[in-house]
Amino acid sequence: MSFREKIDKLKKPFEKGGKYEKYRPAAQAFDTFLFVPNETTKTGAHVRDAVDLKRVMMTVDLALIPALLFGIWNAGYQYLSQIQTEVGLWEAVGLGLTKVIPMILVSYIVGLGIEFIFAVKRGHDVNEGYLVTGLLIPMIFPIDTPLWMIAVSVAFAVLLGKEAFGGTGMNLLNPALTARAFAFFAYPTYMSGGEVWVMNAGKVDGVSGETILGKLALNDDIAYSTSDMLMGMIPGSVAETSVYMILIGAAILLFTKVGSWRIMLSALIGGIVMGLIFNVLPANLTNGLTSFPWYQHILVGGFMFGVVFMATDPVTAAQTIKGKWIYGFLIGIFSIMIRVVNPAYPEGVMMAILLMNVFAPTIDYYVVQANIKRREKRLETTTLKSA
Repeated sequence: MSFREKIDKLKKPFEKGGKYEKYRPAAQAFDTFLFVPNETTKTGAHVRDAVDLKRVMMTVDLALIPALLFGIWNAGYQYLSQIQTEVGLWEAVGLGLTKVIPMILVSYIVGLGIEFIFAVKRGHDVNEGYLVTGLLIPMIFPIDTPLWMIAVSVAFAVLLGKEAFGGTGMNLLNPALTARAFAFFAYPTYMSGGEVWVMNAGKVDGVSGETILGKLALNDDIAYSTSDMLMGMIPGSVAETSVYMILIGAAILLFTKVGSWRIMLSALIGGIVMGLIFNVLPANLTNGLTSFPWYQHILVGGFMFGVVFMATDPVTAAQTIKGKWIYGFLIGIFSIMIRVVNPAYPEGVMMAILLMNVFAPTIDYYVVQANIKRREKRLETTTLKSA
């Protein structure tokens, strides 16, 4: 008996008229996770393609893997490098796994549990979007975030940031950033400061590692080079420190045409422009971030990670071509502006993306209206000439 036949046999009690028909959405979720759906569109215009939403989400997960693997190593390295002179590769990876894997498990168990409950209650298939959200959430949290806090943040993001709007494809805000924002405002002492970015493994109390942005906001000197920022051997959220690994993920998204290059490029341009503007202002105008070189602004914090994996979310981003350019550019502008102007919150990409999520429909609306007016004017001119 083939694997496909075994799965079909296990699914029979969950089919229509079966003993567990009520739980069919849950069984169907596992089936479509393993196999491409065998259903085809019967009527209406459609694209013939074997790629479904689950495959798109899995492509994004694949693109996240390089940054995740580096983040696991860096989590162990940041702690061990402060208590011993040499740090082995597998020693750092092993320690990092003990912290990161539980975070991922909690995120998926809580999030998918809520998704399954809503799917069964509503009688529809499980939404695929959480395949990515479940991995993104622990990747953008500090390494020492308590697991119960991640669970509460996930529940809030899924319930009020997603399911309240109707599920995948209907949400207004990026669910992962919604979880991060909830945790930041509900538990600020756990989400900022010098001690949350480096794990406390029980060996040494008070091991700290303030982020570069945190130090600059306090006008402190930093001891990291540009190469350190590129590689990611710096304190920060689990998987957002290494620009190299993020760029590998960006290449995967662009090659598979899952991510929008227009949003990525325009956000990068916006960040550079805002960084250059602050660089020409007096150094003592606000804080150390004002004179921070523009090229380093885009290398630190969650800027690159947010631009590649968050801003390009196809559900919450702008949909029109011109709208994507405007949407991305404003994300870059606001990200650097928020981190420089507000010393109490030196990381601005989260707020910038959430803000533009809200305005994305408005941007698209005015882009479409401008196109309509332009075409009407062109039609009117053509009509007058022919008359």
